[in-house]
Amino acid sequence: MSEYDFDVLYLGSGHGAFDGAGPLAASGKKVGVIESDMIGGTCPNYGCNAKITLDTPVVLQRMAERMQGIVSGSITINWSELVAHKQAVIKPLPTNIGSNLKQTGVTIIHGHGKFIDPHSITVAGKTYTAENIVIATGRRPHHLDIPGTELAHDSRAFMDLKTLPKRIGILGSGYISMEFATIANAAGAEVSVFMHADKALREFHQPFVKAVMADMTKRGVKFIPSADVQALKQTAQGIAIQYGDHQEQQVDWVLDATGRIPNDDQIGLEAAGVTFSQRGIPVDDHLRTNVPNIFASGDVLDKPQPKLTPTATFESYYLYQLLSGQTTDPIDYPAIPSTVYTTPRIAKVGVTPEEAADGDYQVVRNHIPDDWYHQTDQETMGDSILIFDRDHHLVGATEFSAQAEDAINTLLPAIVFHFSKQQMWQMAHIFPSESAAAWHKIR
Repeated sequence: MSEYDFDVLYLGSGHGAFDGAGPLAASGKKVGVIESDMIGGTCPNYGCNAKITLDTPVVLQRMAERMQGIVSGSITINWSELVAHKQAVIKPLPTNIGSNLKQTGVTIIHGHGKFIDPHSITVAGKTYTAENIVIATGRRPHHLDIPGTELAHDSRAFMDLKTLPKRIGILGSGYISMEFATIANAAGAEVSVFMHADKALREFHQPFVKAVMADMTKRGVKFIPSADVQALKQTAQGIAIQYGDHQEQQVDWVLDATGRIPNDDQIGLEAAGVTFSQRGIPVDDHLRTNVPNIFASGDVLDKPQPKLTPTATFESYYLYQLLSGQTTDPIDYPAIPSTVYTTPRIAKVGVTPEEAADGDYQVVRNHIPDDWYHQTDQETMGDSILIFDRDHHLVGATEFSAQAEDAINTLLPAIVFHFSKQQMWQMAHIFPSESAAAWHKIR
């Protein structure tokens, strides 16, 4: 009989945990999951799922706009109904995820967990022990350290707004900023984006970013580069955002989208002897921390891989294989795609155009509106860049278009499995479709 309560205990229940915890329990391991908030973590409850629900009518609105003359009438977004719809979509998710975990044999423990030693975590005064522990606590919104920071809100608050403010100021110009600026603008708000530097979405191909920003600007979004926001102040007219050289702008609501920080500072890592920093928790190539029986996965990691749901899911499943004894190999990451859900989208995977410029690659460029399939809904914007090695293996792709995320997803097998040109021809896609259009470009 084990001297521990669990074989594996997860601290956190997001994708860095539940994608592996369920299979691990089903394999016969005794597994526990500790969660202080909603089961499923940020992505299902306050992130990806909620965001894409709010974005869906924006896509419909833009398509109707492009098709004017063929269809008639404009589409107006009813914000309160949209938020209610979003809530109806995501409300069942924590219950469903929790039920799935329980069905595999996972024990769910509700409350804030804190290490007291390398094998023990206390929750609400009760101690739980485990042979191995996986830290999957994710990240939380960063808040600017400026006077009046309490007047700003985070992304979760934005997605729960019952009424859309008339004037919204967004601090930062990363994923959350650009996506929510798109949604709020489409729903009728006056949006101003206060950028930290002179570039937005620095991880993406800048000519594509600039094209999307130009379209957003045409639609009324105001971008303020290198704004250097210094303070927020409540006024009779709303909230004054003070920035730059004694400049000021009045808004009704402020979103702080200046980034996210790891949840590694309030879980007792010192007591367990786990090394951590403001960047997150460093791990080796088996996702093991400096303490041999403690692992970490997901956004809390201090690693170069993108802090995205597919990364956390891959890491979680890897730990299932490792801790169930199915592998002793180090983790081998695939090419991980990423996208920003502006409209049009920007998506990428693998070798970037900037990296290709310094190597021995073949670069193929396509103007999306030239393709007949994208003319069916009258797309007027979009470009793709495909990057091949000298043997015509696809090694990278980046695109901005109305369906860029689907195009990049379609190309993933060619990159991950190093398809030859002959193997590319052995794939038959449904036609006509976005997948067929994307695949045709690489053959």
